[in-house]
Amino acid sequence: MTPETVIDIVREALWMIVLLSGVIIGPGLVIGLVVSTFQAATQINEQTLSFLPRLMVTLIVIIAAGPWMLTKLLDHAEGLITSIPYLIG
Repeated sequence: MTPETVIDIVREALWMIVLLSGVIIGPGLVIGLVVSTFQAATQINEQTLSFLPRLMVTLIVIIAAGPWMLTKLLDHAEGLITSIPYLIG
């Protein structure tokens, strides 16, 4: 196995991490920004007001995008496992 193939495998793995975590973190970030803007405009500083919407959106995104995320992860793992003979030899 050459250093270039190792770099390619690590690059693909890191991209998979960024993609799958971005799907979960992105909507929570947007909702957090909206709630923070609302809190700044109304001067309501309630901790649960900022936490609960982000939690709910994150759970909804995990439920909705979970099958797609699992498919992407399994396809990546299957590609790695099937390429083992080519990488070693």
